[in-house]
Parts: sequence; structure tokens; C-alpha cells
Amino acid sequence: MSSAPPSLRPVALPLAATLAVQTLVALAVYCAPVMAPVAAPALGVAPSAIGYFIALVYFGSMLGSVTSGGWVARFGPIRVSQVGLALSLVGLALGASAWLPLVALGAVVIGLGYGPATPASSHILARATPPGLMALTFSIKQTGVPLGGAIAGALVPVMIHTLGWRASALAIGLACLALAFAVEPVRSRYDHGLNPKAPISLRSAFAPVALVLRERRLKEMALTSFIYGGVQITLVSYLVTFLTEAFAMRLVLAGLVMAASQVASVIGRVLWGVVADRALSRRRMLGLLGIGMGFSAIATLAAGPQWPIWLLFAYAAVFGATAVGWNGVYLAEVAHLAPQGQTSQATGGCLFFTFLGVVVTPPLFNVVLSLAGSYAAAYAVFGVPSLAIGARLLLARPS
Repeated sequence: MSSAPPSLRPVALPLAATLAVQTLVALAVYCAPVMAPVAAPALGVAPSAIGYFIALVYFGSMLGSVTSGGWVARFGPIRVSQVGLALSLVGLALGASAWLPLVALGAVVIGLGYGPATPASSHILARATPPGLMALTFSIKQTGVPLGGAIAGALVPVMIHTLGWRASALAIGLACLALAFAVEPVRSRYDHGLNPKAPISLRSAFAPVALVLRERRLKEMALTSFIYGGVQITLVSYLVTFLTEAFAMRLVLAGLVMAASQVASVIGRVLWGVVADRALSRRRMLGLLGIGMGFSAIATLAAGPQWPIWLLFAYAAVFGATAVGWNGVYLAEVAHLAPQGQTSQATGGCLFFTFLGVVVTPPLFNVVLSLAGSYAAAYAVFGVPSLAIGARLLLARPS
């Protein structure tokens, strides 16, 4: 008789806590692209300038993720998560000032809060999760990212119509602060075995990057996430603006299309985690997702106002399930490849390259957009590298 699959019950509490944190910090990031069509004119910039805002967010995320190993070792993963939630409030409040220099600073601060959330949660889950549930558990936790995007797409347009974009940003920030207080009771359970002398110098901050560059298989994962992260951020950052400008779609409907793409990625993350644990290797699953998101990006060339609404929703769902659905399987593979006891450091180091891809891609997307004059052409250009890396993961043996 085959043994029963391991139960998720032992990881229910840490999974719930880390999922909630991931969702709220993601909402703090992804509310901005939904606000862009309304907020950008008030700031005196074009809606496509949201790409630069997102680049600044992920610049902050790079710094936050690469320093997270020392912070987690010294203060604990829950405390680090609480600080990240508080920084989300500060960043959104700066953005709500509607003064461009403070908006730019707010983007970096939001990123500083967002970046450490994943390494901190990986530290908790790597200890609590049975080996046979790694991909599924990490995938469920990472559904917090598209859940935050789905909430942004569905709720933020309604909030804007009711409160205005500035008050909406503050309300989201206050929700982040409320969660920071709500997770305090579980801190004693997970913030233990701390090292008050853990290094947090600039040199030690880049030790996770050095770790990734030393380990060949981690380096391959870093390159994968650099490319995949770039495709993901083009979908999340520009979809609403693409639909409102190229399709003349109302903001509420465009927000619902974005929400559909994120809901599909929630389902995809869980499904891909199950498949990676029980049928395919995590590496092969990542390869298939690279192929899927590459073809989805290129297929944008066929999209147009003549498409029926149902087809647009279906297409957004497929794109979201692949381009935003890869992270859980990826993080499980990074945790598996990490040297013993260095999960948060390996995760932070790999995420440095993920966020680097996200920082670099939006400005390059804007360059391609200005040259081609077409969002569809820009999407297609950035889909090609994901096809290449997906094929490599499928066809080349791990070194």
C-alpha cells in the first residue's frame, strides 16, 4: 500500500501568518499600477511612468532582500515582517503626498518593506515544512503576491471612486499596520534562536549575493528569476494602463481583468506546486512555465479591441497563471539547493537578482514602448528571453 501524502496541518499556523504578510505587502506594491491612470495625471506625468515607480519599488526590494539574512538572524522573521508592514504604511503615506520627490522616495520605502518578506517567510517555512510538501507549501505562501494583486485590481478602483486615490493609499497602509500588530502573538513561537551579534554591515549584506554566485545551481536559479521576474512585472505594471489606453476600457473593468489574471496565478501557484511535488521535478516545472509565459507575452501581438471580453479575461488568466505563477516552485527549489542552515541567505541572494530583473525591465519596457509605439510589441520583446531560459531548464541537465 502507498503511504498517505503528508498533511499540511503542522504548517497551518506559519503558513497562515506568512501568507497574510505576503498578501498585504504585495497589495501595497500592486495598488500603484491600478491607481496609475488616475494618479499619474494628478502628478503631471504619463500613466506609463508607473514603470519607473515600480522600478524604484524593486530597487528598494533589492536592498531589503539582500540585507534580510542579517536582520532575520538578529531580530527574527516575524519582527522583520512587522517592520516591513510598517514601512509599507510609511511608503504609501509618502506616495499620497502627491509631490513627485516624495512619491519616488515612497516607492523605495515600500520596496524596503516588501523585500524582506519572502526571505523571512522562507526561514519559517523551511523549518516547519515536511520535505514532501516543500513546493506546495511555498507555492501556497507565494499566492499572497497575486492575491495582493487581485485585491488591488478588484478593490482599488472602487476605493478610488469612493475615497480618491490618496486616501485609498493611506487606507491600504493602515491595513498593513493593523496586520503588523495582529501577528505579534505568534512572534515568540518563531523568533527564537536569535544571534544578537549577527552581522548587518554593508559587506555582510552582499554575502547572500556572493553565496549565490559561488553555487552554480543557485546562480542558474538567479538567472531564471531575473528573466521571469521581468516578464511578471510587465504584466502587473502595465496591464491596466494597456487596457485603458489601447482598448479604451473603463478603469473598473480593466481592474477586473487584472484581478482575473492574479486569481488565475493563485490557482496556478498551488497547482504547479502539487505537480512539482508529485509528478515533475521543480526544475522541469519551471521550464514549462517559462515556455508558457513566453508564448503568452508574444501572443499579445494578436490582442486588439475586436477581442470579446470573455477572450480577454481568458487570455489574462493564462498569462497570469504562468508569468505570476512560478514563484512558489522557484523558492522551494532555492530552499532545496541552499547549503544547510542558509535558506534565508540563499533566498535573499536569489531574490536580489529577481528584483534586479524587475528594476531593469520597466525602464527598458518604456524604451521599447516609445520606439515601437505598441504595448503588444513591448510585451512580445520581453517574452523571448523567458522562452530561452524555459527551454534550457527543460533540455539541459542540471550541472
